[in-house]
Amino acid sequence: MERTIIATPNAPGAIGPYSQGYTAGDLVFTSGQIPVDPATGAVPEGITAQAEQSCRNVLAVLAAAGAAPEQVIKTTCFLADMADFAAFNEVYARHFPSKPARSCVAVRSLPKGVLCEIEAIAAR
Repeated sequence: MERTIIATPNAPGAIGPYSQGYTAGDLVFTSGQIPVDPATGAVPEGITAQAEQSCRNVLAVLAAAGAAPEQVIKTTCFLADMADFAAFNEVYARHFPSKPARSCVAVRSLPKGVLCEIEAIAAR
């Protein structure tokens, strides 16, 4: 099976020993995308703005691999506070209208102190 590393300037670069994503055959796997603006390195304030940026970053990695939002079959979402669940869902639903399978969990903390992180698997 052919495997290819995904790299795009339209999403933040890795902050550790990993890639932004990988393709394996017709599948695309993104690394978790936190809400860092790839152009400035800034993190927006609040869950709504952070969810928006995380979604844009995931979609940028998918696009670099030739995958569209409607091809996402599974996401995993991490929240620093489950009290942000409803606000996160509002943003998420706009970016993933095909309603892929999803897990959403609260975690103790996330890199750079952000409020959310999203990873995805898509079938091209």
